[in-house]
Amino acid sequence: MLSAMLLARFVNWAAQRVTRRIDADFRESDALVRSEATKHRQAVASVISWVTIALICVMVLVEITDILAIPISSLVAPAAVIGAALGFGAQRIVQDLLSGFFIITEKQYGFGDLVQLSQAATLDDALGTVEDVTLRVTKLRTSDGEVFTIPNGQIVKSLNLSKEWARAVVDIPVPASADLNQVNEVLHKVC
Repeated sequence: MLSAMLLARFVNWAAQRVTRRIDADFRESDALVRSEATKHRQAVASVISWVTIALICVMVLVEITDILAIPISSLVAPAAVIGAALGFGAQRIVQDLLSGFFIITEKQYGFGDLVQLSQAATLDDALGTVEDVTLRVTKLRTSDGEVFTIPNGQIVKSLNLSKEWARAVVDIPVPASADLNQVNEVLHKVC
């Protein structure tokens, strides 16, 4: 049991270290947005750590049944009944996990992207920067600082506003009497 806890902590530590290393490469560069590969790597690292910890928990449960000498064959019938009940009750979770799997593998959006997500349950769209993408949920931070946690199975449409490139329109008021050649030169130097 102690070794499983230590292993889970190690997996969590390793995932955080990988995420920090990915993020450090971005912070050291002069890029304004993360590359698509970086965003995808960060999402995959999060999913791998989550799945690894889930597998460790399952292995611990199997070991506990072995230590307590509980015959697995006697658990088949109750497990079938419980499995059927959970199957009906866990449809949403399975839907969230499958949707999250496809979001990550299709690289629809990643950490740091500005996205607008349409949800099945509400008429409102969620607009914000992706803070976390897991198999089950996507977390968005709005410009007001609020955090949306959206189950991936509820996402009907995703609009990525910053995939691979983005455009910003900046209005600069210029008086009618200004020399346009000089204005263009100044703008080119600033940009």
